[in-house]
Amino acid sequence: MFDATLDGHARPAPVVQTAPQRQGYWHSVGRKLRRDPLTIVVGFGLLCIIATAVFAPLVAGADPYAGSILTRLAPIGTPGHWLGTDENGRDMWARLCYGGRLSLIAGTAPVAAALLVGGLLGVIAGYTGGFVNALIMRIMDVFYAFPSVLLAIAICGVLGNGLTNVIIALSVVFIPPLARISETIAAQVRRLEFVEAARASGSSPAQVIRHHVLPNVLAPILVYATSLISVSIILASGLSFLGLGVVPPTPEWGVMLNALREAIYVQPYVAAVPGAMIFLTSMCFNLLSDGLRSAMDVKLNI
Repeated sequence: MFDATLDGHARPAPVVQTAPQRQGYWHSVGRKLRRDPLTIVVGFGLLCIIATAVFAPLVAGADPYAGSILTRLAPIGTPGHWLGTDENGRDMWARLCYGGRLSLIAGTAPVAAALLVGGLLGVIAGYTGGFVNALIMRIMDVFYAFPSVLLAIAICGVLGNGLTNVIIALSVVFIPPLARISETIAAQVRRLEFVEAARASGSSPAQVIRHHVLPNVLAPILVYATSLISVSIILASGLSFLGLGVVPPTPEWGVMLNALREAIYVQPYVAAVPGAMIFLTSMCFNLLSDGLRSAMDVKLNI
């Protein structure tokens, strides 16, 4: 393209450069996750663990309850029992697959329930402020007075054994920290200009919270909740190890660890398998949380 000038000479028209269009936040998060090899490997490992638990009847290859006194405490690599057998001759691989179901449920369900209750209470307290904030957060402080492990043990001791009671106990334990995190972030967001503009335009508090506050609070809360899943798995396994969670002979990693602790001097590698699964799964969730934290960092996504 050329522009005619007053002197009769043709000059090239100036090229108008448009500013690059900024990509959306979640698109940027996905791009950063795809460029993080550690997060990809950890996510794939978690998908394998979850798929093994979900499709346990297809991949276990044996009945997790069927045992034989003739094959008890078989070592790792035994034909037909490649991860060995437990103290009752039951296949360890089958029990790990089926036990992963309860362990993963005990790890995710309390965090999901606490995220819903604690996150909502924290957002309401942080946005409202005043008396409502003081009332909600002082109630949360009461739970902070007790160590999380002792509080979970006390609740399970009152409610009794069972997976449902473990989920209730751990949900109560995780509500205060999630409420504290969401309250802190919501209190910061409510002072921003776009929130003030939404209130000035006549939007109701529920509309402001739903459309403006909650989307900005959700990402950091999800990152923190992901890190709590590993803690929940460890606490749930610990409760089962103490006899306050899942009841034997139901396969669950904490129950298996408790049952095999007396065989640690006979078959230490077999006895360590449930503990290794607890450690591996917890580490995967921790590393996934670190990857999400880096990907969702607003400063890194600008």
